[in-house]
Amino acid sequence: MPDIIRLLPDSLANQIAAGEVVQRPASAIKELLENSIDAGATDIKVIIKEAGKTLMQVMDNGKGMSETDARMSLERHATSKISKTEDLFSIRTMGFRGEALASMAAVSQLEIKTRQPDAELGTLLYVEASEVKKQEPVACEQGTSICIKNLFYNVPARRNFLKSNGVEMKHITDEFQRVALANPEVAFSLYQNDLETYNLPAGKLSQRIVNLFGKNYKEQLASCHEEAGEISIHGYIGKPEFAKKTRGEQFFFVNKRFVRSNYLNHAVMNAFEGLLAEGSFPFYVLFIEIDPIHVDVNVHPTKTEIKFDDERTVYAIVRAAAKQALATHNITPALDFSADINLGSKMNFSRETIKDKNYSQFRSTGNSNLQKSNQEHWEKLFHEHPGKGSMNRDIEREEPADAGSMTLTFESNLNTKSESEVMAAEHKKSIFQLHQKYIITQVKSGMMIVDQQAAHERILFEKYMGCLKSSKGASQQTLFPQTLSLNPGDHSLVMEMEEELRALGFLVEPFGKNDIIIKGMPAEIGAANEKEIFEGLIEQFKRNKSELSIPRKENLARALAKRTALKHGTRLSEDEMSGLIDQLFACDSPNYAPNGQVTFYILELNKIDNFFNK
Repeated sequence: MPDIIRLLPDSLANQIAAGEVVQRPASAIKELLENSIDAGATDIKVIIKEAGKTLMQVMDNGKGMSETDARMSLERHATSKISKTEDLFSIRTMGFRGEALASMAAVSQLEIKTRQPDAELGTLLYVEASEVKKQEPVACEQGTSICIKNLFYNVPARRNFLKSNGVEMKHITDEFQRVALANPEVAFSLYQNDLETYNLPAGKLSQRIVNLFGKNYKEQLASCHEEAGEISIHGYIGKPEFAKKTRGEQFFFVNKRFVRSNYLNHAVMNAFEGLLAEGSFPFYVLFIEIDPIHVDVNVHPTKTEIKFDDERTVYAIVRAAAKQALATHNITPALDFSADINLGSKMNFSRETIKDKNYSQFRSTGNSNLQKSNQEHWEKLFHEHPGKGSMNRDIEREEPADAGSMTLTFESNLNTKSESEVMAAEHKKSIFQLHQKYIITQVKSGMMIVDQQAAHERILFEKYMGCLKSSKGASQQTLFPQTLSLNPGDHSLVMEMEEELRALGFLVEPFGKNDIIIKGMPAEIGAANEKEIFEGLIEQFKRNKSELSIPRKENLARALAKRTALKHGTRLSEDEMSGLIDQLFACDSPNYAPNGQVTFYILELNKIDNFFNK
């Protein structure tokens, strides 16, 4: 039999590698930005057109490359950062694998212009599908400019899997923000379709956070700093009162590399225990500096997942740093009796970091439990000993009526209630609220239990979808227009959805570079905190966008219904409960909330009988 195993051509091998390294335009931007940082650039400019599908260009003023280096950079596994096995365990640079440029060149039309500081002329390279079409000297600025055109032009199947321009641009913005946060000493700028989105001067981390996310972040930053042995942690955490309902703006950097870690996130959330409303997430930007020998950064192709050789110690230090920051800013008591101060192990720390968990739980919940207990006792006292007016009414009811003033009533059709009135009265008597969460009412087959929040979400969702389809949402102008500062990404998102927002009843106008003015709100929302509702709508919209593949209008309707629906814990009158049930069964799909949650359940009478062995 003939041999069947053979080596792949380089061009095909590079295309396969591109599937791991260049998953979407944002992946290419990340690699190029990291290369610019490693080249010592102090000013980096990013130009994007059509969300990176037609053009991505990154220009820097770094040290540039020689003619030979420029050509070698397009070869697979070519790198200037690793020469022996030991180097893999002491990596402090960003891009080190050496396959990024080769992979990009395999699936795009790529142009490189680069010049070293001491060279009079630079080098121009033009590559299509891994084939070098042009190489010549060129006059250019010091540093490197890499331009990627028509990404995936020769792999149409991959190009078809790219999302809409809005989604892809959001991913690019996310990568840009992460690199910009990790390097506040470097100036960055981002241009989208010839419009400036970000212009970030070099400065302090706090200035970079404000320039990226908006002026309103200036008030919420609590500085965080902790050193113990070989670990150093610094950065900022957001104060609890500024927490949002989505966990988007949470950043961990290990040796200036952005990482995702549910384990470390749990450490920060643990420090906020008892300070956050349910379902709220704080803002934080935390940098962990640690000897690279204790970290494996080569776990995942995107290098966003890492491993520590002593995770429990890192967890303890992160948690202690967050608690200390909250205490320093008078947000929580400074003494932390739950942490072991004797930290020492193979990284000069102890693995046993939490000794007295029971005390910690008492400290975080004890006061609230005591307050709740006192409140229940006062309420009980109030009901057992009602006010004077109530007592007088009871006495008046107990006094016998005067015989001379007695009224005789004769039977007449005028005094007889109709059957429908009797039915309505019975229905009204049989409806009540359970724990301010469920509505319970009697039905013919047994008992119906309605989840008031899920039911209201369904009602509002169908109402908002109707407004979006007809573009006739009722709006109520605000007495005092509210100015809202947004980060550039959110501002462009709002402007992109201006027509849909107006159909729902929002009247918003641009005001300045990244600010908007809220002049009107949907009429059915009524008097409310306009800023809070609008910010919540945008956050929920972004969260839905990241988790679901649904049209924009449906996403908006879902997001607004989620943010404005009745919440569990809201007390309702009998009329309000009856009205909610009537509106629910007037919906096209009353059985389920927009997220698929059941809105009501009928407990049949025979099942209830079974509970009593009947």
